[in-house]
Amino acid sequence: MVEKRLIEAVREGLREELAADPNVFLIGQDIGINGGVFRVTEGLLEEFGPRRVIDSPLAESGMVGVAIGAAMNGLRPVVEIQFADFIFPAFNQLVSEAARMYYRTNGEFAVPLVIRAPYGGGVRGGLYHSQSVEAYFAHVPGLKVVVPSSPHDAKGLLKAAIRDDNPVLFFEHKLAYNTVRGEVPDGDYTVPIGEAVVRREGRQLSLISYGLSVHHCLEAAETLSAEG
Repeated sequence: MVEKRLIEAVREGLREELAADPNVFLIGQDIGINGGVFRVTEGLLEEFGPRRVIDSPLAESGMVGVAIGAAMNGLRPVVEIQFADFIFPAFNQLVSEAARMYYRTNGEFAVPLVIRAPYGGGVRGGLYHSQSVEAYFAHVPGLKVVVPSSPHDAKGLLKAAIRDDNPVLFFEHKLAYNTVRGEVPDGDYTVPIGEAVVRREGRQLSLISYGLSVHHCLEAAETLSAEG
């Protein structure tokens, strides 16, 4: 195992899935030439070319709509929404189309689509670049919402999401990109979506969380443990 930052684990997961499956492609604003606003996709355009790493216009509904159509025709698109705050123009595409397609076609069409989006505050992003929007989608039947808390889980869950035959929203806390580090296994692996993990054993209190907040919970548990 090698210790990696969360941002490196996400990039590695994308790279491995692009290399393993020719049906996987990335689309998003500035993800190609610029490598994304947080540089998550840095180097992937040079490695896989502009047909697999696509810079899109500034139109979230258009990106997601194109990706839904591509997914229905056998491809596995991974859309990057530059900031989770900007996902709302695509809300109807996700909730009315992607989430329902499998059910309203009686299983004839699947939508193997992943939407990646950095979320959360703590990086001086102001009101338009700091929102946590996952709750809007967690209540929608047909959508899976994934929020990793460690590099190990970020890579494994992302690979599982890309291989899933139904739409997955994959939220990455922007403050965690370079501050959260951890060991990541060599080679191919996935982490099952929907399974919890116990990060610390205890007897008196249970803290249930996800994403960056997991680390705040661990810090709180450590503080309380020291106080007896």
